[in-house]
Amino acid sequence: MGLFNKQERAGAPTKRDALSRRGSAELATKTFSVTIGALETALLKEFPAADAESWDRMGLLVGERSLPVTKVAVALDATVEAIAEAHAIGANLLVTHHPAYLDAPGTFAPEASAAACPGAEVWAAIRHQVALMDFHTALDVSPRAARVLPGMLGLKFTGKFAEPLSASRRKGYGQLCEVPANDEAPETLSRLAARATAVFGRAPRVWGDPEAPVRRAVTCTGSAGDTGKAALAAGADVIICGEMKYHSALELSQAGLAVIELGHDVSELPLVAVLAEALVGAGVPEERIVMIDQSENWWYPEAVRV
Repeated sequence: MGLFNKQERAGAPTKRDALSRRGSAELATKTFSVTIGALETALLKEFPAADAESWDRMGLLVGERSLPVTKVAVALDATVEAIAEAHAIGANLLVTHHPAYLDAPGTFAPEASAAACPGAEVWAAIRHQVALMDFHTALDVSPRAARVLPGMLGLKFTGKFAEPLSASRRKGYGQLCEVPANDEAPETLSRLAARATAVFGRAPRVWGDPEAPVRRAVTCTGSAGDTGKAALAAGADVIICGEMKYHSALELSQAGLAVIELGHDVSELPLVAVLAEALVGAGVPEERIVMIDQSENWWYPEAVRV
């Protein structure tokens, strides 16, 4: 009778057929199963808590570690609005750059923001069953974040930092970069600032001589803090940062360090994509990740005529 029996020759279903059909359907379907706690552990390997500032809040702030992740929303800020949006798209976890709070809130109420009640975001998270997780300053000093601004602005990151992290040479604040020449002539501050406008779609505030040549730059997301002085000491011509205090910018610019202020959120919104990439690396399928757009929180009035 050879390799096949009568049933097989007649086309009747066999065990082998059943196994074949099962293998092409159920067994071939990709599944995703990870708990909130397990995902936090995976992300902490990428952005270790030891790298964060002592005053910072990071990791899981609100939520139950044992619950399985359904979908992940990613944003810059854990606002009440973002939490509601995460819930609306079916996410039970919101991963952000900034923490929902630094000082532990003392009151909790269903308000629109922490301005009305310090624990408004915590209330919203619990109400909508959305866990809150952030990685803030550990993300700021990470190798993933280090290449964001230099890459977007076409600068050559040298791999060095104005303020290196003592625990690692590959991490730190303030990326030291070379500014490519423009047709063999040094780039000018005005052209570099114009490039920033084109890249981010927002006009920065600029301190310094527009025609001054810029050969060496320091990039810094968010608040510059002491990185401005470190950039000056490193011999940089310009620091490109999210924001800087008025007197700091005034003093540094008068000392010869130009300042390009992008806006705190403008400089850090690209880090949302970094978090999304880290989630994919931790095993979350791309179709389970949704980035929340927070780029329109404010606007310029130049087009308004009174």
